[in-house]
Amino acid sequence: MTDAERSSHGGSLGYPRIHLRRTDSTNERARELAIAGAPHGALFTADEQTSGRGRQGRSWLAPAGGALLCSLVLRDPPALLSLVAGVAACDAIGEGVRVKWPNDVVAERADRQRGATLGKLAGILVEGRPQEGWAVLGVGVNVAVRVADLPGEVRAGAASLERSPSAIEPLLAGLLAALARRLAQPQQQVLEAWRARDGLLGRVVSWAGGEGRAEGIDDSGRLLVGLGGGAVAALDAGEVHLRLT
Repeated sequence: MTDAERSSHGGSLGYPRIHLRRTDSTNERARELAIAGAPHGALFTADEQTSGRGRQGRSWLAPAGGALLCSLVLRDPPALLSLVAGVAACDAIGEGVRVKWPNDVVAERADRQRGATLGKLAGILVEGRPQEGWAVLGVGVNVAVRVADLPGEVRAGAASLERSPSAIEPLLAGLLAALARRLAQPQQQVLEAWRARDGLLGRVVSWAGGEGRAEGIDDSGRLLVGLGGGAVAALDAGEVHLRLT
């Protein structure tokens, strides 16, 4: 797809739209739409999810009416859609947020025991069938969630805008506009924008194969980790945890 074609494609995001007060998973419903032939930009939203999910099989929990919960059908998605979405979410949310590789949107928050740490404000999940030329992009943002009201195990790593529920629809409009802009941009421009919002840069991270200091991403979107002695690992799969010290 050329940049001109992608720009035209991106401008149609959000139509048609299906909204439910309650569903199991917006991504699951959007997948059904995609398989049935829904056009590029078709949108599924909900006030509440009963089985929302994130990366690595995690659940996405949010009280009813407290979060932006949306999933888009995208035809001919770019190779780095996950990174594109992370940057667009930061654009829409505004100042003071960063991306935790590959695409969690985080905000700095105070912790009595550990000092300043990163709280997850938004999660992004990309699913699809590349061989059929489509993907479903799911985005969840804690807009009106009160972190203090979340279960303890969730509260420890969460952040929220803590705005009014009336802010959800304007944020959705901003997200769709930001996605349209970012989908139209060349890959290198998106990579530069992602690097400017890198929330892991210089921090110690650990993963199944070891630990090191995050040094940004390469042009394929892989996380670069310095291992000491000049060695660098490039991670493109698996789970990376920020080590809090």
